[in-house]
Amino acid sequence: MNRLIIRKVAVLGAGVMGAQIAAHCASADIPVLLFDLAAPEGAANAVAARAIAGLGKLDPAPLAARGCAHYIEAASYEHDLARLAECDLVIEAIAEKMEWKLALYARVAPHLRADAVFASNTSGLSIAALSAGLPAARRARFCGVHFFNPPRYMALVELIPTAATEPALVDALEGWLTTRLGKNIVRAQDTPGFLANRVGVFSILAVLHHTARLGLAFDDVDLLTGTRIGRPKSATFRTADVVGLDTLAHVIGTLQATLGEEGGGSADPWHRHFIVPDWLQALIAQGALGQKRGAGIYRKHGGRLQVLDPAAGGYRDSAGELFPDVEEILALKDPVEKFAALAAHPHPQAQLLWSVFRDLFHYCAHHLGAIAGNARDVDLAMRWGFGWALGPFETWQAAGWREVAAMIEDDIAHGRAMAAVPLPAWVAGRDGVHAPAGSYSAAADTLVARTALPVYQRQLYPDRVLGEAPDARGETLWESPAGQGGVRLWCRPDQDARIGIVSLSGRVHAIGSVAVDGLLEAIARAEAELDGLVIWHPAPFAVGANLQQVAEACAEGQFALLDRMVAKFQRVSMAIRHAQVPVVAAVQGMALGGGCEFAMHAAHRVFALESYVGLVEAGVGLIPAGGGCKAFAVQAHALAQRAAGGDVFPYIQNAFQTIALATVAKSAREAVELGFGTPADDILFHPAELLYTAIRRARALAESAWHPPLPNPALTVAGRNGIATCELMLVNMAEGGFISAHDYRVAKAAATALCGGEVESGAAVSEQWILDVERAQFVALLQTEQTRQRIAHMLETGKPLRN
Repeated sequence: MNRLIIRKVAVLGAGVMGAQIAAHCASADIPVLLFDLAAPEGAANAVAARAIAGLGKLDPAPLAARGCAHYIEAASYEHDLARLAECDLVIEAIAEKMEWKLALYARVAPHLRADAVFASNTSGLSIAALSAGLPAARRARFCGVHFFNPPRYMALVELIPTAATEPALVDALEGWLTTRLGKNIVRAQDTPGFLANRVGVFSILAVLHHTARLGLAFDDVDLLTGTRIGRPKSATFRTADVVGLDTLAHVIGTLQATLGEEGGGSADPWHRHFIVPDWLQALIAQGALGQKRGAGIYRKHGGRLQVLDPAAGGYRDSAGELFPDVEEILALKDPVEKFAALAAHPHPQAQLLWSVFRDLFHYCAHHLGAIAGNARDVDLAMRWGFGWALGPFETWQAAGWREVAAMIEDDIAHGRAMAAVPLPAWVAGRDGVHAPAGSYSAAADTLVARTALPVYQRQLYPDRVLGEAPDARGETLWESPAGQGGVRLWCRPDQDARIGIVSLSGRVHAIGSVAVDGLLEAIARAEAELDGLVIWHPAPFAVGANLQQVAEACAEGQFALLDRMVAKFQRVSMAIRHAQVPVVAAVQGMALGGGCEFAMHAAHRVFALESYVGLVEAGVGLIPAGGGCKAFAVQAHALAQRAAGGDVFPYIQNAFQTIALATVAKSAREAVELGFGTPADDILFHPAELLYTAIRRARALAESAWHPPLPNPALTVAGRNGIATCELMLVNMAEGGFISAHDYRVAKAAATALCGGEVESGAAVSEQWILDVERAQFVALLQTEQTRQRIAHMLETGKPLRN
């Protein structure tokens, strides 16, 4: 088929999911028509218009930038259905009632273009049954496209074709959803709950079942089933509150109704467990629906967190506690040893964990052939859709496939499992489901390799499952000596042997002295031996300077050494900016402080949409001194040159507020708006495509006669008058009690650096002059007790101190 081009999207249903799907499309620069019922009075499109207005109030923000809402247009079914002919993709996202959806399909079908794609965002209704409600000619371009909530942040989209769906369309739609909307696609079978919800809801129900069986407290269980086992911090019962207890009950009810009829009347062997517990029904009846109502399984009462105690019939203060033996078992590094210890330990907390994993493994093995194309799809669906660190099959394989299988069989034989069906025969014949050659498909009884769709050639380092073949490490060109925060210069000859990649080691890529020296060396080598350089490593991009090293030097009074360290840090920024080959920063996740400064100085930036960028030094009583203030001064000068009068201060003022308030952009689009990037930078929605694109961007720059800019010797600065104007704002804030005396001092230091120091307003200074000013202000702040206290507090707690 021809290339799939989506110029405009329609979303049918302006509820929570529909409005947020529309928001995500708008963030991707796709105009959207958002439909809903006509309002009973006033403007006909008022229902959809209210949903659009409400997007700006949601947290986390569904829009990548507030201005994106302008790309969403409100519409009503009663007046605007003819406008569906403008749309290339129509996504239905109304309530989960089959009769409502089919009635809507009958209304919209006559207005759809013959080449338009029509998709349902249903979370579990039969796609085949929905397709049957469409005219026969429309069914080839209909499928299920199930987004997870919230759509901007949850990576998973389940793609569910029917037997009538055109295969080439499904391939093209998978590519479009991947690159344009940044989604990780799993093709799910058209079975109740599809894949992730089927497994995820069962896992929740298994926890609920064993919690009741073992008489455990909800808050104890949340301590057990959260981060300690690689699940989200919200664990089980808190997650239920976040999702909404009514929503959870509805999903359980839908599965209860559909699983009993699965396979022509052959019920799911676990069907009897798909029930809403009495205590949960009672909470829903009381209107205690969870986080959205301020009370559910948990509530805040008198400033204290309380948890429901069904046995006592009310709430009590939450004080979850782990049994010491269980805490020791969970700390074990070897998963084989860990699972054996959990299964053997008699304490109810250990038994809960073993029982929940056992029944999850049993359930997934039994249903693998029916609900998924292969085990990899199951594991990735749970990681992408439910935030698990490892999927169920990965966990089982890591814990010892045959050993765990034997323990499961023993529990089934002795009636301890939630269902009496045996493990499928294929389990005994294998040592696991993931191997370098692929992942096991129960339906095909063979290992299945990953899809070869062209879109995945853009993902040089995709998410891998345990046991899968590792990715190519590339060719190392140079590496700093082993140590904390080292640097590796390497390339991918299969992509471009003359575009280097420089990567920092370490968990959060803090920039210490080793990293600074290594980056200078890597840039020098790139200039001598390569055509371009990309700064890339897995997220985060960099959290800033190594505060531990700064604190240690402060404690020893080595301020002259600190001055030299900052000067070298500035050298890196300037080397990035003025290198004789183009340096492209590939930014994902946090790019804070020095990380932000390095990105600002690159010839070009390739951002992942979910990049959180900012100069946050004020939080530890400092100002940007790696060239961040200088970079904003350069921007202000350039903008003023094009403005009537040439006054730089209006362009300094926004930068001053950004630095003084330690503002962090909550998306790449916001980063560009704040001046951390430029409109010419690339913003990618799929982070796994970052390196692929950055290599090609560096190559394009190298081939286009690119050359570095010269340092400007005559920047116009705001000088004393600019500093004084900034101080007026600070005086008002101090008098209002909004900032402390030290906040005032820090902000004035930022103003001094941004305005070029104590010089005449409109004076011309060099870039090096501003670098010297920001460095002097930075070192002076380090010599204050309040700044050293802030640094120590940040290192100890991870949180800023107001002093």
